[in-house]
Amino acid sequence: MDFEASTWWWILAGLAVIAELLSGTFYLLMLALGLSAGALAAHAGAGLAGQLVAAALVGGGAVAGWRWRRGKAAALSSRGRADLNQLDVGERVTVEQWQADRTARVHYRGATWTARYAGSDTPEPGAFVIKAVEGTRLLIDR
Repeated sequence: MDFEASTWWWILAGLAVIAELLSGTFYLLMLALGLSAGALAAHAGAGLAGQLVAAALVGGGAVAGWRWRRGKAAALSSRGRADLNQLDVGERVTVEQWQADRTARVHYRGATWTARYAGSDTPEPGAFVIKAVEGTRLLIDR
């Protein structure tokens, strides 16, 4: 059985899509776009070098674009996004002991979290309110 180059590109693209469906990694879908571009370049009559360049530019560009877009979204603070962590803001936690760097380990929602004191005074053990969530840290105040 002798396949044309475009057939191999389409098979690889299909395998990348299957792998993406099994793993949930969106980057594989971007690479499948690049493999599809290689197949289209083969259909257009481009040589192997042209096919590889098309696949690399489209696939690499899609991955870079997705990575850049996700980086911008991750840079947004949870404080600026009312839709994030709504369940946490306003909830109460109890601090048993503060560290010298104004952080404490607190139990909240069945897990141990690092909490950072947002007030300007010296924190004392007791009850606090969650003001924001910064990554995996709770920002708390009285």
